[in-house]
Amino acid sequence: MLKGRDFPQQLWLPSRSGEQRLSDIQNTRDHRNINIDKVGVKNIRYPITVLDRTHGRQQTVANINMYVNLPKEFKGTHMSRFIEILNEYHGEIHIRNFATILETMKNRLQAESAHLEIIFPYFIEKKSPVSSASGLMEYGCRLRGSLRAEDGHDLVAEISVPITTVCPCSKEISDFGAHNQRGVVRLAVRFKRFVWLEELIQIVEAEASCDVYSVLKRPDEKYVTEKAHDNPKFVEDVVRDIASRLEEDPNITWYTVDSENFESIHNHSAYAFVERYKEEIPQEENQEEA
Repeated sequence: MLKGRDFPQQLWLPSRSGEQRLSDIQNTRDHRNINIDKVGVKNIRYPITVLDRTHGRQQTVANINMYVNLPKEFKGTHMSRFIEILNEYHGEIHIRNFATILETMKNRLQAESAHLEIIFPYFIEKKSPVSSASGLMEYGCRLRGSLRAEDGHDLVAEISVPITTVCPCSKEISDFGAHNQRGVVRLAVRFKRFVWLEELIQIVEAEASCDVYSVLKRPDEKYVTEKAHDNPKFVEDVVRDIASRLEEDPNITWYTVDSENFESIHNHSAYAFVERYKEEIPQEENQEEA
């Protein structure tokens, strides 16, 4: 059954020889009787504004994906409307108004579900631990939201954080030294109230053997080397320690955390993953409190 969407077949435009008839192919009927779960535009490079806990706002450039469902009766969706909606929210695309953008997509395209994914680099000024040399650290971030008629709103915030780890086994069996490596932790969360990206980043960095810096002087190198050596961790330790912190946070309702070490002495990576559903909350409540 069609809801709120007719089948206009033609659009009339003026021309030198009179009115010109343009067919609206997207709104013609399709007879294959197959619903499409997601259709839209992908990999749009677009400037966005991100909420920054220190500076208020931060400008960055994102890859954006926008989709809606398409009922079986229609041949296609209106791709240009996605870009029009994006332009309407130019400068106001951030975690607090995800629900509003999804509502606009759903209504404008007369769909039953809408999906929005924003992937972007986020930068934090970070000082080295001894010399206080300042540099910018880049963190990969992703916000993905959905709006479905039957489920309401859903929003997931995800970050990728570089870390350093030292192998506990290597340290235990060696007469001196231990192998260490850089790794990456990916953390995704659902939450009741607004959560800062910085909060999630801090949780991850606190559970590494040592965090990573963009600028290190010699005293800093000595510090991070010794700190990591005194705090050896397997990937299993990293995900468990992060999970323990998230379990204690009443704002987090669901999370996934995975840790990948780019092993320095092996021809493979080490990997661990945890997923937990802490509690179910109405997604409308999630969005209202965010």
